[in-house]
Amino acid sequence: MLFWKFSDYQAPEGISNFDRLMDILKQLLMYTSGDMSEALSWMNELDREHQLTTDDYGMADFINELIEKGYMKQDRSNANLEITAKMEMDLRRSALDEIFDQLKKSSQGKHNSKIIGRGEEWTSDLRPYKFGDRLDQIDVSESLRQAQINHGIDEWRLTEEDLSVRETYHQSNMSTALLIDLSHSMILYGEDRITPAKKVAMALSELITTRYPKDTLDIIAFGNDAWKIEIKDLPYLKVGPYHTNTVAGLDLAIETLRKRKNNNKQIMMITDGKPSCLKIGKKYYKNSFGLDRKILNRTLAKAVKCRKLNIPITTFMIARDPYLVQFVDQFTRANNGRAFYSSLENLGEFLFMDYKNNKRKRKR
Repeated sequence: MLFWKFSDYQAPEGISNFDRLMDILKQLLMYTSGDMSEALSWMNELDREHQLTTDDYGMADFINELIEKGYMKQDRSNANLEITAKMEMDLRRSALDEIFDQLKKSSQGKHNSKIIGRGEEWTSDLRPYKFGDRLDQIDVSESLRQAQINHGIDEWRLTEEDLSVRETYHQSNMSTALLIDLSHSMILYGEDRITPAKKVAMALSELITTRYPKDTLDIIAFGNDAWKIEIKDLPYLKVGPYHTNTVAGLDLAIETLRKRKNNNKQIMMITDGKPSCLKIGKKYYKNSFGLDRKILNRTLAKAVKCRKLNIPITTFMIARDPYLVQFVDQFTRANNGRAFYSSLENLGEFLFMDYKNNKRKRKR
């Protein structure tokens, strides 16, 4: 059973009543998997407890404004309220802002690539100018200094040989398959692990579609089976009564990435538990008690297959059980990939920094 603890809300100064309530609603929508009616019920409970509204701006005013601004609509039966595409986009943007706000406050997880080339982020390296370099790469101060050294003050002039160029990290195109574990353990023991996973997926999808439009992101949910979901489906993800069929998730990721034309491909997997399920023919082979050798060997075989296909796997493990850590270490060695044992708070930080680090490589 899940529990949430609420404290008194301190609104930022200068924010409108609508925006103030909207910030709270967006957080609640993540917990309710996009269920607007349930989220508004929570809003009313919080209003009674913490006086979110005022005498001049009530909850009905807020609901009417949500409809007028296109964030909410009635369903076909007019019995329930639904979020709109505009609200889905706003949720993704808010998730992205939240993740980057965490990154600004922390320096953990930053990895620098030693490979340089044409890109967006400056390195500290300088080299002589050569034909074809962009003008905005020229280091003016260093170029003027070189001109003074080469020609002196009396006969000062600036030639092509004096120009120095600042290197940038290479930004290659990337195709990513992001796997999200929807097994029941993602909400066990009173800890909500699926909401942070959804937030990270929404933020990453917004980052790729807005900043790296040539990259591709395919999102795959897995439990007893694996299935692809669209970006617009992310707010509605729910944990099911599933076991963890990691093999099915990896199979679908491999099949999906094979269709992508980018040379650089990777799998990122957010999970908190051990593989506990296989599908053999039409039947499921399940074992929730410890690591089953049959399931373990099939999972490790997929890790090896991905390594041979040059598809590295980064596993973001949000559980610290010693035997699960041992399994992830074994899985990571089989793939020659990476593993992060992250808390729910820094999951987004590790995933974003790893994604950016993987983009800083040369195409094969």
